[in-house]
Amino acid sequence: MSAESGDRRHAVLDSPVGPLTVVAGREGLTGVYFADHLRRPDTAGFGPAVDPVTDELLDRAARQLGEYFLGDRRAFDLPLAPAGAPFQRAVWDLLTGIPYGETRSYGALARRLGDVGLARAVGTANGANPLSVVVPCHRVVGSDGSLTGYAGGLARKRLLLDLERPGSTLF
Repeated sequence: MSAESGDRRHAVLDSPVGPLTVVAGREGLTGVYFADHLRRPDTAGFGPAVDPVTDELLDRAARQLGEYFLGDRRAFDLPLAPAGAPFQRAVWDLLTGIPYGETRSYGALARRLGDVGLARAVGTANGANPLSVVVPCHRVVGSDGSLTGYAGGLARKRLLLDLERPGSTLF
């Protein structure tokens, strides 16, 4: 994943978890936000609204998100270009390695980065993930397995985790 600059545009997609604003730039997706997303950036930076059918990347994102919500997709195959500090991007890269239907604790991710003492910093970076659902920050839980903060709210986090259980579907 690399930092993104320039030529942003966005589309608002209907989904079972409410409207998702998907933002794309020249290098790839820069954001996937819930309508009530905690710490949602100013929408002025999203660029113009476009019909996703007219934009190859936004169309691919819309199709893949639809497949995910139907339970037909376990991993996304999209170019990603989130803006973030190197530590944040390192955490977000780890998130993409959490398998569908599994969870990891903040401490486990910190250990993967070489220092269990980084658990709180991992949590902060996780909370700043601009690519909700696509970069699965919902798969990160407390050390005891409890649900902890989520930019889309804990009910939405539970719904996404439930979707990923075998035999589950939102429809």
